[in-house]
Amino acid sequence: MTSPVNRLRPRRSCLAVPGSNPRFLEKAQGLPADQVFLDLEDACAPLAKPEARHTIVKFLNEGDWTGKTRVVRVNDWTTHWTYRDVVTVVEGAGQNLDCIMLPKVQDAEQIVALDLLLTQIEKTMGFEVGKIGIEAQIENAQGLNNVNAIAQASPRVETIIFGPADFMASINMKSLVVGEQPPGYPADAYHYILMKILMAARANNLQAIDGPYLQIRNQEGYRAVAQRAAALGFDGKWVLHPDQVAAANEIFSPSQEDFDHAELILDAYDYYTSEAGGKKGSAMLGDEMIDEASRKMALVISGKGRAAGMTRTSKFEAPEA
Repeated sequence: MTSPVNRLRPRRSCLAVPGSNPRFLEKAQGLPADQVFLDLEDACAPLAKPEARHTIVKFLNEGDWTGKTRVVRVNDWTTHWTYRDVVTVVEGAGQNLDCIMLPKVQDAEQIVALDLLLTQIEKTMGFEVGKIGIEAQIENAQGLNNVNAIAQASPRVETIIFGPADFMASINMKSLVVGEQPPGYPADAYHYILMKILMAARANNLQAIDGPYLQIRNQEGYRAVAQRAAALGFDGKWVLHPDQVAAANEIFSPSQEDFDHAELILDAYDYYTSEAGGKKGSAMLGDEMIDEASRKMALVISGKGRAAGMTRTSKFEAPEA
């Protein structure tokens, strides 16, 4: 299966919205989140799930989600709800849907199964085959052990997501505050987990997303956890409350200074490697030496800034001959 779909969409802020709550679904359309995922899993009580599927279809088809990545989180494959979640939502609103998020992914076969089901629905409904992406959520030790295979399981996979609450429970971590460090451990208890997810994502040209921070009134705590993930290179983080959206968008965007500097490096490198610039492999930009490695690093910052809609405030001036 091949697809021309751009899998690297902006996902600085990924807003969770209960699929069973029309008021929240209405409000989410006006919030400046990069991605909104309408939830059929944890945010929906078991008795509310069947009706929530149809509510989600209605809001995907009739709502205004302009500028947002539209995602539905279905229930995981160990439940009896998954196939009906996928069939109802994709048949009903597949043309207004970007991705299906699959929680508690434990092995590559679970991604393959979802890929096959999506393909069958797309062919049956006459939709473009392969257009709908998959977001894989890693929430236990087995999923983390298999994360590389999961990342490679389908061309539909767009993101690998860390699900901290279930993960903490699955490894018996001694903490009741989701995302916070367990008492008695002097280092970062999540570093290995986050880096393993990040490596699997980057090795397969996917995005890495950090999961939720449940203390929604603790803005300082949210910012600290988000900054940790952003510093490592993650592309975004879940938001559970409208007050967290602005923080996520800011933290997972480059600073204006870094964005301007990246753009200057790209312009300067283009100039100095050209005929007019002397066909140099490396050159000085102010007090800094730049080369091909500098260009690659600058491309990352520039790409994040452009995806966030940033505009540069400085311009490269070629030196006078």
